[in-house]
Amino acid sequence: GYLMELVVWRLEEPVPPCRHIYKYRLVFVVDGERKIGFDNERGKGDHYHVVGEERPYLFTGVDQLVEDFIAEVEKWRSAR
Repeated sequence: GYLMELVVWRLEEPVPPCRHIYKYRLVFVVDGERKIGFDNERGKGDHYHVVGEERPYLFTGVDQLVEDFIAEVEKWRSAR
């Protein structure tokens, strides 16, 4: 089955090296395996994962983040 989780926190201060005040974790899991993930782990900054490959991500806002995440999930699903 599929699992989709979107979590965004608004912080007092940015998570280094990010300049914005959001901490986030968006993940799409299929049968227990992450297929798509967006996060900004401390020390790594904004990035996303597509089937195990990590790529940089340009964070411009929460609404765009959610749109980009959904677009990547739809792209993955339509390729199956």
